[in-house]
Amino acid sequence: MVDLDSEVPPLPPRYRFRDLLLGDQGWQSDDRVQVEFYMNENTFKERLKLFFIKNQRSSLRIRLFNFSLKLLSCFLYIIRVLLDDPTQGLAWSPIIWVNRSLPLWGLQPTVTWWLFFFFFSLKGNIWEQILRIPFLLEIINAVPFIITIFCPVLRNLFIPVFLNCWLAKHALENMINDLHRAIQRTQSAMFNQVLILISTLLCLIFTCICGIQHLERAGNRLTLFDSLYFCIVTFSTVGFGDVTPKIWPSKLLVVIMICVALVVLPIQFEQLAYLWMERQKSGGNYSRHRAQTEKHVVLCVSSLKIDLLMDFLNEFYAHPRLQDYYVVILCPTEMDAQVRRVLQIPMWSQRVIYLQGSALKDQDLLRAKMDDAEACFILSSRCEVDRTAADHQTILRAWAVKDFAPNCPLYVQILKPENKFHIKFADHVVCEEEFKYAMLALNCICPATSTLITLLVHTSRGQESQQSSEQWQKMYGRCSGNEVHHINLEESTFFAEYEGKSFTYASFHAHKKFGVCLIGVRKEDNKNILLNPGPRYIMSSTDICFYINITKEENSAFKKQEKHRKKHESKLSYHGTSRLPVHSIIASMGTVAIDLQDTGCRTSSGPTLALPSEGGREGRRPSIAPVLEVADSSSLQTCDLLSDQSEDETTPSDEEVSAGLEYAKGYPPYSPYIGSSPTFCHLLHEKVPFCCLRLDKGCQHNYYEDAKAYGFKNKLIIVAAETAGNGLYNFIVPLRAYYRPKKELNPIVLLLDNPPDMHFLDAICWFPMVYYMVGSIDNLDDLLRCGVTFAANMVVVDKESTMSAEEDYMADAKTIVNVQTLFRLFSSLSIITELTHPANMRFMQFRAKDCYSLALSKLEKKEREKGSNLAFMFRLPFAAGRVFSISMLDTLLYQSFVKGYMISITRLLLGLDTTPGSGFLCSMKITEEDLWIRTYARLYQKLCSSTGDIPIGVYRTESQKLTTSESQISISVEEWEDTKDTKEQISYRNNHRNSTSSDQSDHPLLRRKSMQWARRLSRRVPRHSGKTAEKINQQRMNLYRRSERQELAELVKNRMKHLGLSPAGYDEMNDHENTLSYILINPSPDTRLELNDIVYLIRPDPLAYVPNAAPSRKDSFCNTVGQDTREETQL
Repeated sequence: MVDLDSEVPPLPPRYRFRDLLLGDQGWQSDDRVQVEFYMNENTFKERLKLFFIKNQRSSLRIRLFNFSLKLLSCFLYIIRVLLDDPTQGLAWSPIIWVNRSLPLWGLQPTVTWWLFFFFFSLKGNIWEQILRIPFLLEIINAVPFIITIFCPVLRNLFIPVFLNCWLAKHALENMINDLHRAIQRTQSAMFNQVLILISTLLCLIFTCICGIQHLERAGNRLTLFDSLYFCIVTFSTVGFGDVTPKIWPSKLLVVIMICVALVVLPIQFEQLAYLWMERQKSGGNYSRHRAQTEKHVVLCVSSLKIDLLMDFLNEFYAHPRLQDYYVVILCPTEMDAQVRRVLQIPMWSQRVIYLQGSALKDQDLLRAKMDDAEACFILSSRCEVDRTAADHQTILRAWAVKDFAPNCPLYVQILKPENKFHIKFADHVVCEEEFKYAMLALNCICPATSTLITLLVHTSRGQESQQSSEQWQKMYGRCSGNEVHHINLEESTFFAEYEGKSFTYASFHAHKKFGVCLIGVRKEDNKNILLNPGPRYIMSSTDICFYINITKEENSAFKKQEKHRKKHESKLSYHGTSRLPVHSIIASMGTVAIDLQDTGCRTSSGPTLALPSEGGREGRRPSIAPVLEVADSSSLQTCDLLSDQSEDETTPSDEEVSAGLEYAKGYPPYSPYIGSSPTFCHLLHEKVPFCCLRLDKGCQHNYYEDAKAYGFKNKLIIVAAETAGNGLYNFIVPLRAYYRPKKELNPIVLLLDNPPDMHFLDAICWFPMVYYMVGSIDNLDDLLRCGVTFAANMVVVDKESTMSAEEDYMADAKTIVNVQTLFRLFSSLSIITELTHPANMRFMQFRAKDCYSLALSKLEKKEREKGSNLAFMFRLPFAAGRVFSISMLDTLLYQSFVKGYMISITRLLLGLDTTPGSGFLCSMKITEEDLWIRTYARLYQKLCSSTGDIPIGVYRTESQKLTTSESQISISVEEWEDTKDTKEQISYRNNHRNSTSSDQSDHPLLRRKSMQWARRLSRRVPRHSGKTAEKINQQRMNLYRRSERQELAELVKNRMKHLGLSPAGYDEMNDHENTLSYILINPSPDTRLELNDIVYLIRPDPLAYVPNAAPSRKDSFCNTVGQDTREETQL
């Protein structure tokens, strides 16, 4: 090994430690040469130049002094003219000689000192300096005065001192430039150009005035005012002719000045117009004075579309306290025509300022006054082909803003979850793919979760469609105005009386009394929000309460319904018919009047609401138990959910053991990206080999090649996506969360256009019943192999490659057509679709001649004209939760400016975050056995008193009402179509014997007979009724469409036979054409429950009250945490 110390040369003597202490004393003896730099600046000329020119502040003072001298010389010239008497001369002598008093002569030569300063400012070629116009003007004005000093006879010689105005203009331009450099601020080019234009115009007019006045001393002998009048009339092209020059020199001067004006002024105006156009494109500046006296926010985007702009403005200005804010848009692209037209509307032109610039440039951030902004919103461009590159641009913008204005709150939108950890410093972050996939996953468990969340994060007054004749539109529109609000408990009228009571007690009684739904709390010393912490949580005066209501409590007025309220010592249950008065909600100008309900419990002497017991009809169950102020562990089911021992849960069956279906509960050992929140899930004891994850190909472990061969007990959930991005991981996690019952887990099949990478497979191989298949929804064979015929839900994710299109709104064309094909082929399949543009919802499940859909289209236009932010809410696919656009969640980021807790609450509802002690979102279905409860208020009481669940809304499905004749025709059509597959019905209906054949050659005969039968039905209806005829025509088209579906059914069955699949499970006739579904968020207490209603619940955390329930990674694969919770609440 080489000795490194031997290779290092010794230090020179002058670098020894002794030399560092005593100084280097030996430098005088060596041969070094001392070199001095910048010796050229040591000359007298360069020193003067350094002081007068190069030094910014001294140069500014000198130029200001020079500018003052030039103006003084012009002012002295005017005084000389006013004191002069032109009548003393003869012929041309008044033009050559003037009367100049001695004091005026003594003052004017003082300006000649500037000629010597020219020597100090020489740079470059001397001839270039001499031939410059300013130098020539200095010679003309200075040299004659110097000559008069030595020759007194020439003291009255005329000198054109008024030409100093042009030198003053030149000095003013230089002074402005030095001023910008001295104060380190840059004025706009528009300001400089306007200053130059005004000074040029003044110099032209002043020169013309003085020249005409002097030359006319030998003619009309005009005064200065007459010359001013003549110049203004001449330059304005009016030309009255009452004042005209008489001698030829003055006429020549007028010609010269007009020519100069025709050359100089158009050039100045052209430059000014060009700068004005450029300023209109770039947007100018946001002044520092406005930034310090007014409040503004900055919106940074890479490209501004009209939809994004209107969504931001409508949501931002929907809050009353933001009306005085200004919005400064910083965008690197030029403003398009649509945005320009919108920003010219008076409502927005006074509030919105568009600046063309980049957030990566400090100059543009300074123009937007980012350091004084109240907040900065940075949005990603989701229409980019490369979404990762779009995220990289967003990250750089966030870093640039944080570097320039560290104290400015940041609201950042990111697309890919793997890029989220780069902007963890931001105050609020919304990851698009995280929210999108979690919402789509919950849509498969809790129907229309996407619609529920969308309505909650939109600001609305609940006044949509209140003039409609249909009851469902009124209820749906009114309940859509519910939002999440917050208030301190001790300051609240809603919740102050429940201090020291349990959370469920406060939630139930607040809903019963005020109609508000308390969903969560946050302790004063804790930043975590707890959704429904359960009945054992005791309310404190310092708690922050989160509740759902039409408006916040501060905008509400309270009116008591009874002067004397009954007081009782004990809280009893409801009795009798329990007819609760409707809580009136009157939304007017942001104020809500709420009628206070009588909270006194009724006596027990009245009739008791009871449910027949299971043993017989004569026996009766006790009525609904009251909600206790303090939780009683013996009466709560929620606390015992994990410890409830059941035979089927504790002891796995032989089939489960043989199939290896005994799962563990724990945290996933591998996450595909940094920053994912750990979630307690159902996991496998050992990860599945990658070959077994492939659904359509067998391997050495199993030989199944299609979904049917696996023999799943539950229906599938199919996800059709282009690639297996990291966001797809968030689709699987909520469906495998620990609180989902093990026996109700649906198999998940990922239908991918491109094969997934190994990192993604390594993340999903620990989850039970998760498979993937390479294929496309364009291919019918791929759909059949992945099990679409017995799938519960089909989730179609918008493809990244089609998100950008040359024409707006065409990005969804392929997705819409593919979903329409699925809808036609598999009408009973529940399809959940993601679109890029919300406006394209009208094409989902499109029926060109559906009168009801056309009526809803007109309703949407009316609501949009009224200024509604939720005009698309009445579209049936959106109301039913079958279509969703991620752009609708942009309002979540905007709303966080006022409600900083909205992102946290949304993440808890979607299962993206799990806070210990916080509940989760689930649902229950109302069956015939549950209809004895009758009203939503009684359901609220039943849930709070039994399981501690908090209901927040109802998902209702109704059938469209038909007239008697139409319904009879529909029944006849269905009975006729049922004859094609059932042999027993052939003998019962002989007239349809030919239609039972499933051979493809009989289809023309089938269609012809169908149309003949429809015409016979139409003859039985009276022809004088126009509405009836229209309905018959619609039924005829329905009949034609049914026959067409039979052809599609035969196509699907033939493909299934070709693939070796059994067509037994395929049902082509079970559709939902005559049904509509909608959501009622926080309905009124007296809302009647209906059969098949699905109630949204926030269920307490099952692990909250289990001893030592905090799981760790060490025991993540131990199945000793507890048993599964039941998804349905038994009433």
